[in-house]
Amino acid sequence: MQNLVIVESPAKAKTIERFLGKDYIVKSSFGHIRDLAKKGLGVDIDNGFAPCYEVSSEKKKVVDELTRLASKVDAVWLASDEDREGEAIAWHLTEVLGLPVERTKRIVFHEITKNAILNAIENPRTVDLNLVNAQQARRVLDRIVGFELSPILWKKVKPALSAGRVQSVAVRLIVERERDIIAHNATSYYRVVAQFYSVEDLDKVVFKAEYPERFATKDEAMAMLECCKTATFTVAHSEVKPTKRYPAPPFTTSTLQQEAARKYGMSVSQTMSVAQRLYEQGLITYMRTDSVNLSQLAINACKEEVTALFGEKYSNPRNYTTHSKGAQEAHEAIRPSYINRREIDGTAVEKRLYDLIWKRTVASQMVPADIDRTTINIAMSDRTECFVATGDTMRFDGFMRLYSESVDDDNQDGEHTATLPLLKQGEVVKAQSIVATERFTQPPLRYNEASLVKRLEELGIGRPSTYAPTISTIITRGYVEKSSRPAQKRNYTAITLRGNNITEKVASENYGAEKNRLSPTDIGMLVNDYLEAQFAMIMDYNFTANVEKEFDRIAEGEIVWSDMISSFYTPFHNMVDSAIQTQPSSHQQVRVLGVDPKSGHVVKARIGRYGPMVEIEAAEGEKPQYASLKKGQLIESITLEQALELFALPRTVGVYEGVEVVVGIGKFGGYVRHGNTFASLAKSDDPYTVSYERSVELLEQQKEQAAAANTPLKTFAEDKALVIKNGRYGAYIAYKGKNYRLPKGAKPENMSYEDCIKVVNSSKK
Repeated sequence: MQNLVIVESPAKAKTIERFLGKDYIVKSSFGHIRDLAKKGLGVDIDNGFAPCYEVSSEKKKVVDELTRLASKVDAVWLASDEDREGEAIAWHLTEVLGLPVERTKRIVFHEITKNAILNAIENPRTVDLNLVNAQQARRVLDRIVGFELSPILWKKVKPALSAGRVQSVAVRLIVERERDIIAHNATSYYRVVAQFYSVEDLDKVVFKAEYPERFATKDEAMAMLECCKTATFTVAHSEVKPTKRYPAPPFTTSTLQQEAARKYGMSVSQTMSVAQRLYEQGLITYMRTDSVNLSQLAINACKEEVTALFGEKYSNPRNYTTHSKGAQEAHEAIRPSYINRREIDGTAVEKRLYDLIWKRTVASQMVPADIDRTTINIAMSDRTECFVATGDTMRFDGFMRLYSESVDDDNQDGEHTATLPLLKQGEVVKAQSIVATERFTQPPLRYNEASLVKRLEELGIGRPSTYAPTISTIITRGYVEKSSRPAQKRNYTAITLRGNNITEKVASENYGAEKNRLSPTDIGMLVNDYLEAQFAMIMDYNFTANVEKEFDRIAEGEIVWSDMISSFYTPFHNMVDSAIQTQPSSHQQVRVLGVDPKSGHVVKARIGRYGPMVEIEAAEGEKPQYASLKKGQLIESITLEQALELFALPRTVGVYEGVEVVVGIGKFGGYVRHGNTFASLAKSDDPYTVSYERSVELLEQQKEQAAAANTPLKTFAEDKALVIKNGRYGAYIAYKGKNYRLPKGAKPENMSYEDCIKVVNSSKK
């Protein structure tokens, strides 16, 4: 009996082919074979929102081959992924290949292992139309939103913009965070930390304790230290409390994305791409899941691994329950297909991600770590508050011997000293030093990709399969950019009490450095504000989360998908009609910054034809001045001073060989000009601050490159007009004012006069 198995990707096909005998042909559909028609809406609104599907031109060849093979075999097995998207691919295959749904075998597996594949073959089912309808509802709803919103954005905000249901809400989160940062006004306060030791302790072990009160001014901090001069310090309370630290559950899609970002700095799409490769090679289970559940087989295998590596006392088999609402792919967590396989062959990034998944899975089946948390309260005469010291001592490492979860930058634990001395209540301690250090309130951190995924998941927006494409889309559309910011310097005051002496010093520190954080662009903020004003329903977090729940209900067969779309469409379409009639307020388009002290004209910031810009208005008959904003600057937060600095270009940095050296920004970026010679600035060069020396260095490099380009690589005695030169794209033949490419693979030094003339004569005119 001949069987055709259709999977989504060629890599998956290759792996599955190894497990099935010669009676099975395994072919790939290369993802979806058809989608909503690109021309028009692609949805028949008057006919129950019926989707209008078409096979794309690049998939016609694949479809023809699958149709030919399907007609020759006895049975077709549809083995696309086990989520809603995979179910929809299987259904589209039945439709396009003319396979009867009720008689076509659908098989699913969450790992590509021999047992899983053979088990799936033994237990086929038919295509689940409820899952298909849930996917169809998402696709149709998103097409309607995008199709009806985008033209309004073109007319009312700026041409060539687009909007999407989940993407717009993700942009809203980033815009709101940015506005919180803009609104933040850093204020200073003083934090007091003492270094104590016990009078009775012969070793004089020093430990750190912090005073819980924050002092708003330097005078208050100074008064506190003056009070400490004559104070006596005694142990008011000392407690050792045993606690346990439990391992994190196995990975879901979002926790894998977060941990890969924290530990290795991987982007969400990179993590998913690598995980997809590991899955298709049969190395891990399916990588789109919100379940933390493990199979009994995996739990038993973990027990064997833990016992073999660390001994039985480290083993603690357990299963975790999924708390995620509407967990749509509640099968298994992401884990290695074979737990006893500790290492794999592959690229460096594949090895790293596999190692992370392996450690997280095995550690989840280990005993908790036993920790003694010591708390010492140091009472101070004349004050009601106590200095507090906390410290952790690990009694038994448990799962932490193998793996420990990283924490987010904005969720760091408070400071704990490694160990604290054992002190009795009433024991007298002395202060070696007490320091009041000036600190500053911090603005909220910008989201990185992983923390954005975490927030979307908390709000119930999107599902495992949507996180990566959502983030990629908002970056590609230019609504959000991933950027890094260098640290800035600031001074702070530290006041130290040592003995009876109080000294004060001013030191400097770095702050505000960021790496790969998401910030909105001006156009992203503008679009967000317009959508919030006109389409509050679409931008509402609860509404977006409720739509996801409706998709889940469709998947469960509780509601009809077209009814769900219908209940959404009427109020949405009314909003579209209203928005068409409404003129956007002009204050959203332009922000007045102040007056230029030189000309007395108004300075304003706005979106121009080529992006965000500042403008100095001009008197009648004169031309206004324009300048583009620097990367990282926003219309909403730019100051008048920063705007005026942008008009500093072009600027003369000095004179070289009797001619002025001018730095400016042109169509292709920053440049240095010296007479008729131009040199591009490097990405690391700032046109506003680049020095004279660096400018001259770039000009000299440009001259050297130009000279090298004009020096022939080879000349010919037979004809001096024929030369081989080195050009921007490699070597070429120059002859009588015309240029000719060298034959593929030819080396200039090996080209004879005859070879060159042959190229000249045979080249197309």
